[in-house]
Amino acid sequence: MAATENDDHNGLARMRAELDGIDNRLLDAVRDRIEVCVRIAHYKREHAVPMMQPHRIDAVQQRAAKYGAENGVSQAFLSQLYDLIIGETCRVETLVIDEGRQGGETVAEGPR
Repeated sequence: MAATENDDHNGLARMRAELDGIDNRLLDAVRDRIEVCVRIAHYKREHAVPMMQPHRIDAVQQRAAKYGAENGVSQAFLSQLYDLIIGETCRVETLVIDEGRQGGETVAEGPR
């Protein structure tokens, strides 16, 4: 490999390593978000709060759209991303709430 190609390859490797670090932080943030949603589900179960809170979902989506507009990130992409995240957290909250109604406490406080 010529010196220029090697420098280009090293630069690419550094950028990929930087991307890997960002991905790890993103995955940690998603895990942390799910763990908070588990705590929220326990609260909802204990205080008879309905799992589905459409106004909260709207607020989260609007915040993401505003972020996208202010930071040059596709609002459509962020909407789809949050649809997935919200769908998963609703699934987890439902499991926690339903387990409490059945008398079991088997959902962990979040996977580690």
